[in-house]
Amino acid sequence: MDRLTEMEAFATVVDQGGFTDAAKKMGISKSAVSKHVSSLEARLGARLLNRTTRRVSPTEIGLAYYDRARRVLNDAGEADALVTSMQSAPSGLLRISVATDFGVNHLSPALSEFLQDFPDITVNMVLNNHYVELISEGFDMAVRIGELEDSTLRARKLTETTKRMIASPKYFEQYGRPEKIDDLNNHKLLHYSNQSSGNVWKLTAPSGEKRQVRTAGWLSVNDGQSLLNAAISGLGIAYLPSFLYADAMEKGLVEDAIPELPLETQGIYAVYPPGRFTQPKVRAFIDFLVHEFAEKGPTDW
Repeated sequence: MDRLTEMEAFATVVDQGGFTDAAKKMGISKSAVSKHVSSLEARLGARLLNRTTRRVSPTEIGLAYYDRARRVLNDAGEADALVTSMQSAPSGLLRISVATDFGVNHLSPALSEFLQDFPDITVNMVLNNHYVELISEGFDMAVRIGELEDSTLRARKLTETTKRMIASPKYFEQYGRPEKIDDLNNHKLLHYSNQSSGNVWKLTAPSGEKRQVRTAGWLSVNDGQSLLNAAISGLGIAYLPSFLYADAMEKGLVEDAIPELPLETQGIYAVYPPGRFTQPKVRAFIDFLVHEFAEKGPTDW
């Protein structure tokens, strides 16, 4: 007899408390359930059930075997469900967390094509500028920029961006242009207030030395677009990613504050909870994003 069927019959008898109810649960005859259990006991050489006229209960050995058997049966069920899920068309609600700047400028415009390609998926995209716990806060995935803090999550790199210190020509005319990192202490800096490191810019000198600039700054705000707008208006120097400032720089609205410094490159990742398999809706969206940003690069925004 099939070993899994024997295990299922035994486990169902324990779950249901008897052969009659187990037979109803499995949709087979009571005698068939009894034969499966007897075959299992014979193969193992052990009595797994105490049988009386009034009730059936597992023996000590039977109880230990039940715990393992139930795990095996659950795993088998999950395996079947995995295959079914992997072959099914992507569908359902997809909850995404993404930083406001990237979401507004680059993810939102791409959603129309994705939803047309996958009409059975509905998207709830939450734009925020704070770190979210994917599982506890009910998100299927997130798009994150820079160093990944949580190593337990699965991640797939989508593309890269660079960071530059930028300001408007008007600002440089009024306050001069810094020539080296130390000169930033005498300039008006615009800070992103949601950084975990505070008002600190991590820069690389032409020599390759890693430097940190700590100043209070003239303006702090929790939105990158607002910082870019402030820089364009001449309020100060902002340190922003290329996906945000590229268009303004191309139009001549902002310029690189210290062009001699090496570019700081950051990865842009799709992150999602660990597990034995990726949900079709998540896999479909990540594949879409990889294709969507295939032509993008550190300086191509």
